[in-house]
Amino acid sequence: MKTLKTVALGVCLFIAGTVAKASTITNDDKTTSSFYAINTYIDAMSRGKITGLDKVIDKTAKFSYLRGKDIVSADKADILRNIEENKGIEQSCTISTSVVSTNADVEVVKVDMKYETFTRVNYVTLTNNGAAWKITNVYSIFK
Repeated sequence: MKTLKTVALGVCLFIAGTVAKASTITNDDKTTSSFYAINTYIDAMSRGKITGLDKVIDKTAKFSYLRGKDIVSADKADILRNIEENKGIEQSCTISTSVVSTNADVEVVKVDMKYETFTRVNYVTLTNNGAAWKITNVYSIFK
């Protein structure tokens, strides 16, 4: 009976160790997460750090914002060009994020960039394409 308990305990410890090891995130896994994608976007928009931005924006991504009564849209190339022009420029704003909605395939994150005289609210949609989370849509509102 004592041998059976010892064997059972050993098997349980082995399984627990295997499961714990399986959940360890490698460096490659970090770059495919929604957390990595949203933080890369925030770094680019607020701190002028563009490293990795091209990888987290989907090739079909759409960026929109309201200018007066007109909706202005841009694609990935437009945004990358604009951010490249502002590379290294840090915005003087306070940033807060909140997840609006999430599931295994799509996540919507609200990114508030509060400046001294206004707030830019970005609704960032990320989509899991199976290999990585990509930004597919950003809608910005200025308050």
